[in-house]
Amino acid sequence: MTRTRGEAAVTISGLVKTFGRFTAVDQISLTVGRGEIFGFLGANGAGKSTTIRMLCGILAPTAGSGTVAGLDIVRETEQIKTRIGYMSQRFSLYDDLTVTENIEFFGEIYGVYGARLARRTAWILAMANLRERQDSLTGELAMGWKQRLALGCAMVHEPEMLFLDEPTAGVDPASRRRFWELIYAAAEQGVTIFVTTHYMDEAEHCDRLALMHRGRIIALGTPAELKDGYMAGTLLEVRAEPVMAALERLSSLPAVREVALFGSALHAVVGGPDEADDVRAALDAAGIRVERLAPARPSLDDVFVALIEQAERGA
Repeated sequence: MTRTRGEAAVTISGLVKTFGRFTAVDQISLTVGRGEIFGFLGANGAGKSTTIRMLCGILAPTAGSGTVAGLDIVRETEQIKTRIGYMSQRFSLYDDLTVTENIEFFGEIYGVYGARLARRTAWILAMANLRERQDSLTGELAMGWKQRLALGCAMVHEPEMLFLDEPTAGVDPASRRRFWELIYAAAEQGVTIFVTTHYMDEAEHCDRLALMHRGRIIALGTPAELKDGYMAGTLLEVRAEPVMAALERLSSLPAVREVALFGSALHAVVGGPDEADDVRAALDAAGIRVERLAPARPSLDDVFVALIEQAERGA
């Protein structure tokens, strides 16, 4: 169920960031609603982190405009920082401070003192399940615990918006699942979440997604809309032996637009379902045993691969 509100938490229009001759962000525009979990996808170097840093007031845009929580990202950067929480992709807390000391340190940075800081500290310890570790040095915690603590410190001042830059990179699957439960809980309280990730299973949890490639947004929509509307052709799931021989044969067929290995199966994109018989015949003729060949609903991985390849061909 979407949590999108009518009022905008983020607006971007024609945003550009260059470093010398290199364009990291190239004329991107979008709107994020209040209370929405908005996912920013893309390979390393696509421009995701640079965009977040501009929205957080850390980097000045080269061109374009935008607002965060109704504040201008060029003229009101200091005010923006008091209204948002930011969690970078690199663990940003202090290993030589205890869990509680880190919370208190960041609370004071955000102007949270006294009884309010005590309440927020208790809330963070409960939220992150760190009560029994509150006196432990942060450097002694496992990565999953560290990321929960970092999320708590980003929320110590009760921001209306959270920017999370690949928050679960390097975290085990169980810890990632727990972290996303915390994200959902924050969104249910009305906090807007702007999160970058390269995990497609995490992208499924977002209300809407933007896919960036070489500094540009090449797709925007809900996970369902992306899977239904951005695949050019029919996706076939192919299970065949030997699988690498099948991959090589499918790659050589004019009817197959894209093919990739997904687990023990192959996903091949063709023009339409009527071409499945031709694909099967080509594999049979090559002496490759076909166990299954049928149309399949694309995953976000399929959409990601297809859109990137389409963008590369267009470039």
